[in-house]
Amino acid sequence: MNLVEEIKQEVLKISEQFVLEAEDGYDFWNNHIKFVVAESLLLAENYGADKEIVQIGAMLHDIALMKKVGTKKQHNLNGAKIAEELLTKLQVPKDKIQKILGCILHHSTSRHAKNLEELCVADADILAHFDNIPMCFYSAFKLKDLSLNDIDKIKSWFESDFNDLSDQTKKAFQEKYQQIMQILFK
Repeated sequence: MNLVEEIKQEVLKISEQFVLEAEDGYDFWNNHIKFVVAESLLLAENYGADKEIVQIGAMLHDIALMKKVGTKKQHNLNGAKIAEELLTKLQVPKDKIQKILGCILHHSTSRHAKNLEELCVADADILAHFDNIPMCFYSAFKLKDLSLNDIDKIKSWFESDFNDLSDQTKKAFQEKYQQIMQILFK
């Protein structure tokens, strides 16, 4: 089994455990991670980034949330620690580990990306929200206890996500974004 498959199997196990313990049955893999992986690979292809680094970074970017380690605000820092332990155990070369950790540490916004791989994962994390819009509304209505009267708040989250994309991804995604916003928020 290659490294990407080993990481995927590990993340799937962690996600399955999270589903079993989650009150709402939230499935990180099927509701978020698989979308981030798909988008990050497309971006890596378009931008000439290292696909293996991007794919592994995308799979591990929320590992601290899945393992319930620390706070959401610091999940990138905690995730990097967890990922480093896992990657070291799998005997991944140190230079590759550092690149993957960069993707995890900087996935919250492409503004902090230090290379193409980090940019791909950061932008893919945002694009995944547009790929799974039902999950975003579930989060708004169920987890954040918003109502239909709060639709402007939800709209502002989508606008904020779009504005947080890198310039090149924003440009490529502009038309699809406008269509989504037109359909959802007329």
